[in-house]
Order: sequence, then C-alpha cells, then structure tokens
Amino acid sequence: MKSALLFIYGTLLNHNNDFAVYLKEHSHFFANGKIKGKLYDIGEYPGAILDDGDEYIYGVILQIDDPEVVFSELDDYEGYGDEQPEPNEFIRVSTQVETVSETVTCYVYVYNLPVDGLEKIEGGRYIK
Repeated sequence: MKSALLFIYGTLLNHNNDFAVYLKEHSHFFANGKIKGKLYDIGEYPGAILDDGDEYIYGVILQIDDPEVVFSELDDYEGYGDEQPEPNEFIRVSTQVETVSETVTCYVYVYNLPVDGLEKIEGGRYIK
C-alpha cells in the first residue's frame, strides 16, 4: 500500500485527541468531503453507517503518508482487526467520498454493531 486516502468524521477531528495528533503528524490534508450515510451518537464518539439514502456525513479526507504503519495504529484505536473482540465495533472499508470537485475512493471506519436505540446525529456533523 503505497498511498491511501482516509475519510475522518469523528474524534479524529478533535485536536485534543492523541490519535488525531498522531494522524496529523503522519498525513496531509487532501480535501473536505462527504459520504452518503447516517451518523449516530455512541457516547464518547460517533459511528457512521453507510447507505444510499439522501443524508450525508461530513468530514475531512487525509492523504496518509505510510498507510501500513498508520492503519496498524488506527485499526487498534478503532477496535478493528483479528486481535480485537468480535464482532469488531468498527470496520475499515473503502467507499466513495464526494469533494467539491471530484469523487475519490477513501478508507473510512464505519460502525459495525446495531444502532437500535442510538440517537442519530442530525445534519451529519460530529462536534463535541
């Protein structure tokens, strides 16, 4: 994996988050973006569910400097991977992200558990 784009929409946008700081040191801003889906409040962080509806989740696309190393760290943070409890709370998937000028393929961590009873975040923007 030579280069990769990552769409972030939640706590990784928070400059006080240790992993957000790590990510900032190992990536470059690519563009603002949006994906089709719904955002849910899971408590301390949001969870994205992708769908083909008319709602969007808004965030930032980052160009990752060393994807193999960075994704190893982020997978651990997101609870994704074979070493994590099953089912994984989040999974990393590839999806289409819309920017002002183009649509690009990005990785994104999406919520992998039922959303029954969770509050939907209206407007698709996570700010806490």
